[in-house]
Amino acid sequence: MGEFTTTIERRLCQAYKGLDEARSVGDDYLADTLTAEIEDLRRLADDHGVPLPR
Repeated sequence: MGEFTTTIERRLCQAYKGLDEARSVGDDYLADTLTAEIEDLRRLADDHGVPLPR
């Protein structure tokens, strides 16, 4: 697994954890921001052929 793939996976993991935390405390702005980051990371992974679970 390349460094690019590892970085994408790590950042997605962090974003999903942050999203769960933001939702649990009712921080809608942070949840929206992290949702956008997740979408961007998934799009980037897809553009470069990095397989991710759906």
